[in-house]
Amino acid sequence: MTKKAEWPRRLRSQEWYGGTSRDVIYHRGWMKNQGYPHDLFDGRPVIGILNTWSDMTPCNGHLRELAEKVKAGIWEAGGFPMEVPVFSASENTFRPTAMMYRNLAALAIEETIRGQPMDGCVLMVGCDKTTPSLIMAAASVDLPSIVVTGGPMLNGYFRGERVGSGTHLWKFSEMVKAGEMTQDEFLEAEASMSRSSGTCNTMGTASTMASMAEALGMALSGNAAIPGVDSRRKVMAQLTGRRIVQMVKDDLKPSDIMTKQAFENAIRTNAAIGGSTNAVIHLLAMAGRVGIDLTLDDWDRCGRDVPTIVNLMPSGKYLMEEFFYAGGLPVVLKRLGEAGLLHKDAITVSGETVWDEVKDVVNWNEDVILPAEKALTQSGGIVVVRGNLAPKGAVLKPSAASPHLLTHRGRAVVFEDIDDYKAKINDDNLDIDETCVMVMKNCGPKGYPGMAEVGNMGLPPKVLKKGITDMVRISDARMSGTAYGTVVLHTSPEAAVGGPLAVVKNGDMIELDVPNRRLHLDISEDELASRLAAWKPNHDLPASGYAWLHQQHVQGADTGADLDFLKGCRGSAVGKDSH
Repeated sequence: MTKKAEWPRRLRSQEWYGGTSRDVIYHRGWMKNQGYPHDLFDGRPVIGILNTWSDMTPCNGHLRELAEKVKAGIWEAGGFPMEVPVFSASENTFRPTAMMYRNLAALAIEETIRGQPMDGCVLMVGCDKTTPSLIMAAASVDLPSIVVTGGPMLNGYFRGERVGSGTHLWKFSEMVKAGEMTQDEFLEAEASMSRSSGTCNTMGTASTMASMAEALGMALSGNAAIPGVDSRRKVMAQLTGRRIVQMVKDDLKPSDIMTKQAFENAIRTNAAIGGSTNAVIHLLAMAGRVGIDLTLDDWDRCGRDVPTIVNLMPSGKYLMEEFFYAGGLPVVLKRLGEAGLLHKDAITVSGETVWDEVKDVVNWNEDVILPAEKALTQSGGIVVVRGNLAPKGAVLKPSAASPHLLTHRGRAVVFEDIDDYKAKINDDNLDIDETCVMVMKNCGPKGYPGMAEVGNMGLPPKVLKKGITDMVRISDARMSGTAYGTVVLHTSPEAAVGGPLAVVKNGDMIELDVPNRRLHLDISEDELASRLAAWKPNHDLPASGYAWLHQQHVQGADTGADLDFLKGCRGSAVGKDSH
C-alpha cells in the first residue's frame, strides 16, 4: 500500500502541544510535571494506549504488563506513548449484564479519544464487550487505531479431561442437576477451569471477537490466538506499538480498513471458526459506527455455505491453545481464500492485503483446523430465521446445535422472564418433556435491560435424568459464546416492545425449520393480531441514570442494539480549546 499522507506533517496533537502561546504552554507545561523532556512535544506521533485493565475484569487483568510492551514498541518507532485507563465492561462481574454497558463504554471512550491530544490509538482489549466497545469508539472518531488482545487462557484439565471455560461450566452444572456429578466434584472442577491469565480458552465471545478484529484487518496477523501467558503475546504487543506509529504517519484509519468487504470477510471467518452468535450483534454495531450498511441478510448470505473447520469447543473438542499451535486464524483465512470465500485485497493495519499476510502460512494440525471435507458442519455460519414469530429475524448457531432438532415442531412452554424461568424450571410438576419448545420473553435490549446471556436455558432436571441434553429454546436474549445447544436467539422485535414473542402462550405449537430459515407460531393471523392488540408492557422502566438513557434509546438486536443517536455518525476528531 502506498502512503496516504505526506510525512512529516503537523499532527492533531500539535493543536495542544505545538507552539508558544499561553494555551499551548498550559497544555504542555502541566504534562511536564511527569518528567517528560521538552523535545518529546516536537510533533512526533502521540499514541493513546487505551487500556481496559481492571482488577474486576479478570480476563484483562494482565493488560498493565502488556501495555509496557506496547509502550516499548511506540518508543522504538519514534512515538510518544500515553497510557489511558478506559471503561472496562467485565462479562464476569457487571450486572445486570455487561451488554448493557457496551454502548456506554463506546460513548465514553469515543469522547476520551476525541477530547484528548491523541494522533493514534492502541486498543487494549480482551473480555467480550471490551473489543467491540473500543472498536466502535475508534470507528466513530476515525483516528488511526490498532487492536491488541490479551489472549486466551491455557487449557483447563479436570481428571484427565480437557476443560473449556464456560462450556464445561454449563456441562457440569447440567450433570449436577441430572445426578451425574456431585456438588463437591463441581467445586473441585472449578479450580481447573481458569488456571492462567487470559480470556476464555474456548471459541467463546472473547476469542471470537479477537478473531473478528483480525479478520476485519484491525489487528496484526496472528494476534487472535496467542495465549495470554505466552511470551509471543508480549512480542505481538511490542510489534503493535511499533506499527501504530507508522499508521499515524500514513494516516491509515479505521474507515480505510473496515470496509464492506472486510465485514464480509469477518462473517465468513465467524462461520469457519464456529464463532459466537454475539459476533452478529457486535459487528452490526461496529459497521453502523463506520457507516457500512450491514444487515442480518448479509450474515445469512455470506455465512450460509461456509464449512466450520475449526474443531474447538463448544462446537468441537479442542481449545484455543491447540488452535494457536496449529497456526491460528491466518490458516483459516488462507483456507477461505483458497476456497474463493475471502476478499483477498482487503487492507489490514499492516498496510498489506489480508492475502499477502496469510498466503504462505502452514496448518500444523489438521485435527484442529480441519480439511473442508471433514468439517464439523458443511453449512456453518449464523443462521437467520424469520416468520410470524420473528418478523425482523432471529439467529441460531448450527455448529453448536443438534442436527435432529434443526427441523422441529413442539408445544411451547413459556417463561415470562428469567425470574419466572428460575422459579419454575426445577419443579417436577412443570408440564414439559423433550419434545417441547422452551420460550423465554423479556430478555432483549430493552426488556432485561441490556439483553443478558440467558438464552441457553438449562433443561429441567426431569428431562436431563432421561439422558436428554438438548431441546429447542427460543428467546430475545443472547447466549454465551461458550454455550451450546439448539437455541434461537435475538428474536426481533423483542417481547418488551410488543414483538410477537410477547404473546406466545403455553400450549401454542411452534415450528423451527432451519433449512428453510423459518420460525413460525402456529396460530391464525387474526388470533395473532388480536393478541398483539391486547398486549401491554409488563417490565419495569428505569427512572434515571444511564439505565433510563439506555431504555429510551437502545435499538433492536437486528441492527446491533446500539444507541439510536450514535449509529452512523462520525464526528470531527479535533476538539476545541477551552482556554
